Amino acid sequence: MKDIQLTINLQFAQLDELSDDDRALVLAAIQATERSYAKYSNFNVGAALRLANGTVILGANQENAVFTVGLCAERTAIFAAQVQYPDQPVVAMAIAAKNQNGMMRVPVSPCGSCRQVMSEVEERYKQPMRILLYGTDGIYIVRSVKDLLPLCFDDGSMR
Repeated sequence: MKDIQLTINLQFAQLDELSDDDRALVLAAIQATERSYAKYSNFNVGAALRLANGTVILGANQENAVFTVGLCAERTAIFAAQVQYPDQPVVAMAIAAKNQNGMMRVPVSPCGSCRQVMSEVEERYKQPMRILLYGTDGIYIVRSVKDLLPLCFDDGSMR
């Protein structure tokens, strides 16, 4: 038996260090937190994704008293984009979150279900999706969902 070490590479930046496009995407994700319906957790998550054609789609978490029927911000944005623009790959996604104390200091990352959906989007369009995880202390920039979900289950896993 041998140990195998998996590593990821990511960047850490401040908002003012981002390109104009990335900064606008992060600010859109922050604004999307205001569209969240988080009556039960008081944890508002916003997502903004940019398609290859430049279109920006927003998503926000939507809760329900039956927690399992709610939906995360990342998936609301992805599913809306895929319905409206099925031929457009997602090139970047920004995610921001806040609680009753304000925006989160440390960036939050997508849950496992969202990571799986994001991985399928990369697979569908055969290109990576850059991910910008916003926190007031700084932003993690991830080059691909594969870095967040290195041992992902995809269609190749079923062959």
